[in-house]
Amino acid sequence: MIPIRYVDNHLLIVEKPAGMLSQADRTGDEDILTLMKAWVGEQFNKPGNVYLGLVHRLDRPASGLMALARTSKAAARLSDQFKKRTVEKRYLAWIEGQTPDEATWQDHLVKRDQTVQIVDSSTTQGKRASLDLRTIASEAGRSLVVVRLHTGRPHQIRVQFASRGYPLVGDLRYGARSELDGRNLALHAAALALDHPTRSDRLGWTALPPNSWPNRLRAQSAKWLDQWQSANAYPDSLPPL
Repeated sequence: MIPIRYVDNHLLIVEKPAGMLSQADRTGDEDILTLMKAWVGEQFNKPGNVYLGLVHRLDRPASGLMALARTSKAAARLSDQFKKRTVEKRYLAWIEGQTPDEATWQDHLVKRDQTVQIVDSSTTQGKRASLDLRTIASEAGRSLVVVRLHTGRPHQIRVQFASRGYPLVGDLRYGARSELDGRNLALHAAALALDHPTRSDRLGWTALPPNSWPNRLRAQSAKWLDQWQSANAYPDSLPPL
C-alpha cells in the first residue's frame, strides 16, 4: 500500500517507494499515477476514468514525497508553483565519500543516450544546474547530505555529486562502488512545502527514508526533519537548508 500523507478534493500527497515509476512507460511496470487513480476511484466511489494530474516526478530508483492534483484547476496551479520554484523540496542523500560541510554547486548538464553528463557552459545544449548541500552526518567514508535544488534537471543530484567523486550509494550507473538494496539508490525526497492550490494556506510534510537505509541514518534523518519542520512557519517563511 502506498502511504497517503494528505488528501482532499484538490490535492493528494503520497510517498513513492523506491523502484516504482512516477508515470507508466513502455515497461508496463507499476507506477504511482495509475495506482493512485485506482485508489481514488475506490476510496471515493468514482467509476470510470479518474482524473489525477502528475505535476512533478521522482526518478524510479529514488523514493519520497510526491504531490498529485485531483482537479485540472489544481494541476494548473501546482504546475505554476513548480515552474516558479515556490515549492520547497529537500532531499536526503547517502553519499560515498566525505562531502563538504556546505557547498553550492553550479554546472551545465546534457542528456546523451541514457545518461546525463556535465558539459562546458558554452555547449549549446547544456542546461544550467544548481544546488546547495549540507552534510549532516559522516562515518566510515560516507556522508548523509541534505540537498536543496535551484533547478530541476534529470538526474541532477546524481550527476553533480558523482562528477565530484561522490556517487550516491547504490547508483551504479554513475560510478557507485556499493549497492543499497540491489536495485535502487540512496536518494529520498524527504521534505515538501507548497501552497494549497485552492486555499491561501501553506502546507508541509516530511518523510523518513525507507527501511532499506540503515537505522542510524534514519535516526539522524529524523533529527534533521524535526528541525526543518519546527523552523518552518509555512505561511510566512521558507525553511532552512
